[in-house]
Amino acid sequence: MKYAIETFDLTKRYGDFLAVDALDLKVKNKSIFGFLGPNGAGKTTTIKMLTCLIQPTSGTASVSGYDIIKSPDEVRQKIGMVPQLVSLYGDLTARENAELCADYYGMPRDLKEQRIDELMELVDIKYAENKLIRQMSGGQRQKVSVVASLVHQPDILFLDEPTIGLDPTTKTVLWELIDELNQKGHTIILCSHDMYEVDMLCDHIGIINLGKLAAFDTPQSLKDTVLAEEKCQESNIGEIVREMEESDATAHPSFGKLKTVVNESEKDRAREMSLMMSYSDTKLLERLYQIPCVLEIETHRSGRLTFKLANTENAVTQVISAIMETGGNITSISTKDPSLEDVFSKVTAKKVKKEEKAGE
Repeated sequence: MKYAIETFDLTKRYGDFLAVDALDLKVKNKSIFGFLGPNGAGKTTTIKMLTCLIQPTSGTASVSGYDIIKSPDEVRQKIGMVPQLVSLYGDLTARENAELCADYYGMPRDLKEQRIDELMELVDIKYAENKLIRQMSGGQRQKVSVVASLVHQPDILFLDEPTIGLDPTTKTVLWELIDELNQKGHTIILCSHDMYEVDMLCDHIGIINLGKLAAFDTPQSLKDTVLAEEKCQESNIGEIVREMEESDATAHPSFGKLKTVVNESEKDRAREMSLMMSYSDTKLLERLYQIPCVLEIETHRSGRLTFKLANTENAVTQVISAIMETGGNITSISTKDPSLEDVFSKVTAKKVKKEEKAGE
């Protein structure tokens, strides 16, 4: 089976409201897939259809090889769900909650006990197996929820904001657990607003907005697309100003004002770079300010220089070359590339604008 999940024109209407609009989506088997979307975009409705909580208005989907309409019981046997709000019984112990889920799926007693022991060891919660859920911390409850969701050995695990409200140490433990579960062959569907979490864990990402799939690719490819778009948006006037500087055609009295206007405009989409220098003097800074693509330089007492650069292909190369030519010594370098938050904002804003224009 190549795909753990496939949707075919999956659609859900609530009266006149189109929540999910002919969604076509493919999630590779044994992968970690990040499913993102702003509030009201159709993400939760899609998950509810894939987990057979609600039926689609039209279209269908295949989950672990079973049709969600024709074979909902088989689908439920193949999936596990860890909701954002942990749905465990507070007056039962961790083990009793896991046993209850195993009984729901009709697991034999011997297999049930063995499976619960294995999972509790895996998520490191066996020490608290006889502790009441209401006495547990948020991180402990999430671990028990994972045990309960995996006790019937599902192929696909849906995780809805699994680390929300957890401290950094507990987050790291759960991230390691998610990766380990994936290595053991589980397909993970991760719904999260933590972009760092999604970027770090996911093989592919789908962003849904206004009921449609607005973007789909690997995290790095999505970020590279934003970087490429920003370069394409480089203003023609900015290019002309830099050509004038490179050819020393700057004598016109209005050139200074023109450059100021262009710089302010380009700072909004400037690329950031940070360098740690063993030293920096006035001569070096003067040389750097002469580079056409350098829009702004901020100096720090530590010796670090922070640049805002025009979005040109060779901007970083020009700065480094100038430093080396003047005898500068770079001890560390970093650039601020587009993040998944940038991708998310651009994709969803773009789709909203299209929708508003269509409604005019």
